[in-house]
Amino acid sequence: MFALGLLCAAAPLRAAHTDEPQPGASEPSWLDGAAAQAHEWNMIVGGGFRVEPKFEGADDVKIMPVPMIMADFGPYISVDVRGLTVNAFDYEGLSVKGRVGYDLGRDSDDDKHLHGLGDIGSGAVLGLDLAYDWEPVQFTVALDKTIGGGDGFTAKFGAAYSVGFDQFQFSIGPSFTWADGNAMESYFGVSDRQSRKSGLSRFDADAGIKRVDLELSGLYMLDEHWVVRGEVTFGYLTGDAADSPVSQRNFQPSTMFLVGYKF
Repeated sequence: MFALGLLCAAAPLRAAHTDEPQPGASEPSWLDGAAAQAHEWNMIVGGGFRVEPKFEGADDVKIMPVPMIMADFGPYISVDVRGLTVNAFDYEGLSVKGRVGYDLGRDSDDDKHLHGLGDIGSGAVLGLDLAYDWEPVQFTVALDKTIGGGDGFTAKFGAAYSVGFDQFQFSIGPSFTWADGNAMESYFGVSDRQSRKSGLSRFDADAGIKRVDLELSGLYMLDEHWVVRGEVTFGYLTGDAADSPVSQRNFQPSTMFLVGYKF
């Protein structure tokens, strides 16, 4: 955690310390109080952009703004743009976290290729994150259940190698994602009705490994407050996700760039 520095002007020596306000001293403003609270919460605020496929399996990409908001409310609860995380267990490299987030679904207006398939509504996501640190490698498992929307279950298994150089941190690692039948059918299946409306061939998408990814990320501390983060992911659809007529291209790269201020 980085300290929030307070600059004080030189003052004459006093005979003794007292908690009473000194003559001419001003009361702390609401802004000072807010900054002190943000420091206590280890808050990071900023933003950037992300370049990714218009939908999973798309040939075209979209550029979208990305907010960067992170805060720790004590040792057990943290919040970021993905939702709320509860640190349930952390001992000798093994950690278990519960997560409540959201899934935005998919809009058929996002791309003309999706016309006739209908929208996939948004839904709540209940997640369980397991991690084991075997420095410099971390092994992770992320289990997500979507309630509403696609109403599916996914399990992501990954490993990442991390190394640091002074103010710079770098990480690289592979992962693969398994999805159940509901998740696969929602995003990659084409029913008889959808086929008639969209012109795509009818397709049943079964449970299985839907994609593999290689992620590279870097973080650089410009000073004790300003942080820059970049990320590049090379994804590739597999199984029924790759064979689906919804998918235009199996190679699914994305990149993200963020700048934040740490209190």
